[in-house]
Amino acid sequence: MALVFAGIDPGTDGDNCPAVFIDDETGDLIFQGWTVTDPKMLADVAKHSPIADDESVVRLPARMREIVQEALNGQGATIQRADRSDDRIGRAPGDARRLHA
Repeated sequence: MALVFAGIDPGTDGDNCPAVFIDDETGDLIFQGWTVTDPKMLADVAKHSPIADDESVVRLPARMREIVQEALNGQGATIQRADRSDDRIGRAPGDARRLHA
């Protein structure tokens, strides 16, 4: 499995920031974000969808909506890996086209 880098928080000023990736084999979306620890927010989430022991709730900033939408509109497993110079997936300015395998 290799992850295609879809985009990073456009408001980032460094590393370790919210990001979106796509599993190139399954088309699944992978989110890196801030872990939600607020008990009220977690309770609100659990009202609609119980949180399993192996699940996490993460928060992404609203300014990442376009990046998430672009990842959702992608072709899943048919999306080319970032190291193959495929520009169909949007990227934040200055992105080094990082790829995590």
